[in-house]
Amino acid sequence: MARIVVAGSGSVGACTAYHLALLGAQDVVLADRAEIASGSTGKAMGGVRQQFSTAVEVRLARESIAFFEELGSSWFQQVGYLFLATTPDGLAELDARRKVQAELGVPVERVDPRFVVGLNVDDVLGAVFCSTDGVADPPALTREVVRRSAELGVDVREHTDARELERDLLVIAAGASSGEFGVDLPIRPLARQLLETEPIDGLPDDLPMVIEAETGFHFRRRADCLRIAMPDAELRWGFEETVDESVFEDRRERLAHRYPAAAGAGIARAWAGLYDMTPDAHPIIGPVADGLYAACGFSGHGFMQSPAVGRAVAEELLFGEAAFDLTPYRLQRFDEETAFPETLVL
Repeated sequence: MARIVVAGSGSVGACTAYHLALLGAQDVVLADRAEIASGSTGKAMGGVRQQFSTAVEVRLARESIAFFEELGSSWFQQVGYLFLATTPDGLAELDARRKVQAELGVPVERVDPRFVVGLNVDDVLGAVFCSTDGVADPPALTREVVRRSAELGVDVREHTDARELERDLLVIAAGASSGEFGVDLPIRPLARQLLETEPIDGLPDDLPMVIEAETGFHFRRRADCLRIAMPDAELRWGFEETVDESVFEDRRERLAHRYPAAAGAGIARAWAGLYDMTPDAHPIIGPVADGLYAACGFSGHGFMQSPAVGRAVAEELLFGEAAFDLTPYRLQRFDEETAFPETLVL
């Protein structure tokens, strides 16, 4: 067996190392320059959805759901994802995506959003819901995967530069820093911000992830608080992870409108993290140079897709091919005009 070093102990790197060990690899090192799940995974929203706009992303997310389900409800709460449309165009787009998703076996359906108690839907024209989507705690779940990996013999090394380790193959799973391994990858860091409210009494355990289709504003329950996110009006390219407090009042007003029980709740904390964006918002998975294999560029979707990616990467590295078709994610696709961009980046 070759010596495989995985660079990056976020969710993608952790799942890759774990599945390598499960499939029999004997000499696997999981290395991180910082600590386990201390990068983008540790700052993620924690949503897990299958409702994407392209078939390749739907399939990748669908395959990951089974892994999350096997972990059990203590790790993955299947509260569902509810998309709301407030305009005819927004509703038409939801219906078009729903058709693609349903044809791929995702149980997404048109619903009356009033089933969510306390949600203001006076301005909503229609909604779609997938009950098998849900939420999780990305850093805690990733640390559990790393723990299981170590039990299977993976050598876990924190505060270690993977580039300095002896290896036969290096798997680049370093998120926004994946361009630092000697190969030119079309990945740009994009800063995204999350807010979390003060405690709110009476939040239901089954409150779904709620997303406004037109604005991208969305929120989920996290313990007795609500976690809020929304795309910035002006994209914040670069590695600077600063918090923009100027949007706080706007986000609070949006939340109070959509979920009146949160009216008056202040912002208890806020943080920013990085998306590793590619030109088409699809990941780069596959060989990129001699002895280098990429699993990066997930454009904000790495955590929710990491189980399927980890399994497929491990299969390809050990057996020469994966049960899941990875060809749409090869680096070489950027040599030609991108034909299938993922548009649903939250």
